[in-house]
Amino acid sequence: MKDKIHPKYVETTVHCACGFTYKTYSTRENIRVDICSQCHPFYTGKTKIIDTAGRVERYRRRFGETKGTKILTASQKVMLEAEKAAKKAKSRRSAKR
Repeated sequence: MKDKIHPKYVETTVHCACGFTYKTYSTRENIRVDICSQCHPFYTGKTKIIDTAGRVERYRRRFGETKGTKILTASQKVMLEAEKAAKKAKSRRSAKR
């Protein structure tokens, strides 16, 4: 191999948008990715739908709900999580009495 023509191969930290980080080797020092094996639906088995410009609503109007699944927009998901948290807090209060 010729000298001084190959890039340096250094230890690299890869940062995902989900917050997961890991170390590997690359010619770049830091790498930022949008999706990784910790948050990708193929590897996690969880379906994640991001509503962009009403696409979920348009899909619902066209095809309706599918069997066993319910498609939630981001705002509906936040409301559902808030309701669950309120029910959990209520059950804790009643258990203390």
